[in-house]
Amino acid sequence: MADLERSKVTLGIIPLVDCAPIVLAEELGAFERHGLEVEICREASWATIRDKVALGLLDAAQMLAPMPLASTLGIDGISVPMVAAMTLDLNGNAITLSQSLWREIEEAAPELTGENLAIGTPLDARALAAVVRRRAAAGRPPLALASVFPFSSHNYLLRLWLAAGGMDPDRDVRLSVVPPPHTVAHLSGGVIDGYCVGEPWNQQAVSVGIGRIAVTGHQIWKAMPEKVLGTTESWAQCHPKTLIALIKALIEACAWLDEPANRREAARVLASPRYVNAPVEVIERSMSGGYLFAQDGVPVALPDFHIFHRQAANFPWRSHADWFLEQMVRWGQADPAVNLRAVADRVFRCDIYRAAASELALPCPTSDRKPEGAHAHPWILQTNGRPIAMAPDDFLDGSVFDPSSSAVKQDAPARDPMRDHPGKF
Repeated sequence: MADLERSKVTLGIIPLVDCAPIVLAEELGAFERHGLEVEICREASWATIRDKVALGLLDAAQMLAPMPLASTLGIDGISVPMVAAMTLDLNGNAITLSQSLWREIEEAAPELTGENLAIGTPLDARALAAVVRRRAAAGRPPLALASVFPFSSHNYLLRLWLAAGGMDPDRDVRLSVVPPPHTVAHLSGGVIDGYCVGEPWNQQAVSVGIGRIAVTGHQIWKAMPEKVLGTTESWAQCHPKTLIALIKALIEACAWLDEPANRREAARVLASPRYVNAPVEVIERSMSGGYLFAQDGVPVALPDFHIFHRQAANFPWRSHADWFLEQMVRWGQADPAVNLRAVADRVFRCDIYRAAASELALPCPTSDRKPEGAHAHPWILQTNGRPIAMAPDDFLDGSVFDPSSSAVKQDAPARDPMRDHPGKF
C-alpha cells in the first residue's frame, strides 16, 4: 500500500441510516486495513457539516449530493470549492405527512385515498392539491412542509412531487428546513404538516403513530443519488492518496451493506447512541425490506429502498450533478448564465473514483454521464470490465433527463463562478 499523506482523518456524519458506509467502514476495520485512523464526528445539521468541512474542522463528510455543488457555486452562504469523490448510496428517503393532514386528504379527495389507495402505493399529489385549494378557499394558512436543507435531494423530490400534482411549491405551500433528527418532534408538535427526510425518521413517525408515508423517494425517482463523500477541493489536492484510501474502505463497506444477510447487524450497529440513536427495529424496517407506510399497515418489501453498492451506486455520475444543477436553476437557486457543466465536471470527480476502483479491480462505467430516467425496465451498463446489471431508473412523471440536451449544457462562453479558484486536482 502506498504511503498516505495523512493517516488520521476526521469524518462527519448526520444520524441517518445512510451514514452506514462510514460507520461500518470503521466497525468492520476497513479504514484500518487501508492504513487510516478515522474519528467519526456526529453532527446535528447539514449546515454544520458544510461549515466544518469548509473550515477544515472536518476532513470530509457524509454530504447531501447537491451540497458540494452549491458550495462551489457559492450560493449557500459560503464559497468554498468542494468535490464529491464517490456516491455513498441511492434512495433511502420518503415524504411523511401528519395524521391530521392525512384525514384532510381523505375528506378532500376520497377518490384518490382511503380504500382506493393500496398500501405501498404512492399518494397522488393531486389529493394534496385538493386540500391546498380547500384551505385557500377557507382563508386558512398554507400547509407547512419541510425538507432537510435547501440544496438536497429531499427539497427537489418534494418539489417534483408537489409540481406533479399541479402545485407551485413556492406559492401554494410554505417550505422550510428542519434538521433530520428534529423532523419527528416538529411534526408531533404541529410546527409542520409533513416533511421529506431520510430514514429512520419516516419510520419513527409511523412507529409512534403521528405520521403516514405518502410516497418514498424511490417511487419519485428510482435511482436518486442521495449522499456523497464530500471534501474541499484543496483537501483533495493535498491528500490524494489518503482520499483514494478512504474511497476504497467505503466501497468495501458499501458492498458489505448490500448483502441482505448483513442488514440486521448493520441496523444493530447504527442504533447506537454514538451513531443514529434510534430503536433498532425502526432502523431495520427500511434496511431489511419490511417497510411500513402506516402504523396499522402491512409491512411492504422494498428491496431497492437502500442501495449502497449494487447498480454502480458508488460511481459519481456527472449526469447526477447536471440534474441537480438544473433543479437549482429551475427553482431560482442558481444563475443559468453560469457554466454549469463545468461546475458538474469539477465537483463530481469520476477520475478520482476510477483510480480507487482500479486498485480494487472493480469495473467502472466508460462514460461520465448517462440519460437519467430513461429505463423503465432492468438494463445492462457497459463498463471497462464486466457489465453491471442495472434496475429501472424512471421518474414518477415519466420524464427523461438527457444531459446532452439539458439546460446545463453550455454551447457559448458563460460566466465562470470559479475564476477566483483556478486550481484543479
